[in-house]
Amino acid sequence: MDDHPRGAWPPGRLDRLLTRIGVTGPLARDCLLAVVVAALSAGMLLVLFEVDLPSSPTVFSATRKLAISALILAQALLLCLRRVAPVPLMAVMAVIQAAITIATPDAASVRGFAPFVAAITLGSLLPVRRAVAVAAAASGLELVITVGALALGRVSSMSSMVMGFALEPDVPSSPFAALLGHTAASLLAFVGGVFVGNYFATQRRYAALLRLRADEAEREQRARIASAIGEERARMARELHDVAAHHLSGMVVQASAVERLIDRDPAAAKEGVVWLRGQGRETLDNLRAVVGVLRGGADGEDAPVPGLEVLDGLVRTAADLGARVELVREGQERPVPPIADIALYRVVQESLSNARQHAPGAPVRISLRYLPRKVELEVVNDRPRRPGGGPGSGVGLIGMRERAQLIGAAFTAAPTAAGGWCVMVSLPT
Repeated sequence: MDDHPRGAWPPGRLDRLLTRIGVTGPLARDCLLAVVVAALSAGMLLVLFEVDLPSSPTVFSATRKLAISALILAQALLLCLRRVAPVPLMAVMAVIQAAITIATPDAASVRGFAPFVAAITLGSLLPVRRAVAVAAAASGLELVITVGALALGRVSSMSSMVMGFALEPDVPSSPFAALLGHTAASLLAFVGGVFVGNYFATQRRYAALLRLRADEAEREQRARIASAIGEERARMARELHDVAAHHLSGMVVQASAVERLIDRDPAAAKEGVVWLRGQGRETLDNLRAVVGVLRGGADGEDAPVPGLEVLDGLVRTAADLGARVELVREGQERPVPPIADIALYRVVQESLSNARQHAPGAPVRISLRYLPRKVELEVVNDRPRRPGGGPGSGVGLIGMRERAQLIGAAFTAAPTAAGGWCVMVSLPT
């Protein structure tokens, strides 16, 4: 489901930056993180060692400083293995943390960043129950080692510890209070880190799921559009064949009749008519071949070819379905090319269907204007009077645009200022 490894860096600006500088693999990025945590730990140690404790101004000896620094830096550098071996790494972090506690003077207690980062990784990689169990076991391991050292007399007492680096004055406290504080700090670092990591992983998986669903929806939409375009082109191909075959077949028949009847200059007439008939047949064969490619083997019953002459019937059909449709013709009517005739009819048909779906009850006005150099078709519906069927797929508009392009017409479809919808086709003549 997620195209990124669980526990991996989430995609974003940081991911692109690391890729740009050549840090691409998970191990390389983990090593970079380890170096960053080590640098932060070193900086914090410098601050820690410079703090004077009122009760013990020389609490950190050179040996202690060296031991604590080595242990905390080792913790940080081991983060290179945070995804390679997350469970063993938690055990190692617990052992090193216990060693840090033993090496720390009684007046101060130190907890590095690395255990918390390792726990975050664990929470992002494992199921939450298992991760919590591993983190609790690591915390228990740290506690056992520390208490064992205390029992052996290696440590006289432990200060209460908090996440990060903490210093507290040497406050007299019972071993039980020190143990309780140490346990709370350990659980906060290990178990708390697991919950943080699980939260990040959940957010990452949720974002990946949203991306996956968006990609699937986009693919389905593209498939629907492609299918609709294919079906529309197949229907246009059938209509093109019906019109062209009818006219070309008539041309061939008429040429044959002329060939038989013309008596003046029979030889020349016969030669010309034979050529005309041959050209007509060749054109018809080529047209059928092209249409066959466009149809892609689609079969279907031949249907009567519609056109502008039967717009009144289309309007009556829409009225029978409850729509209020007005058809207005302006100018001197004249015939348009057969393919354009069909295309304009289909635009009106699709526009009425869209108005019925998205603007039920809204009046529709169809204007067919015969201008000197063009024919304009405009279909406008008013603002919907009641909610429609919701957003459509857009394939209807795509089909209308395809038809307009086929006949060389300009096509626009846009909302009106009054909140309705307008479809306009302008056909040069």
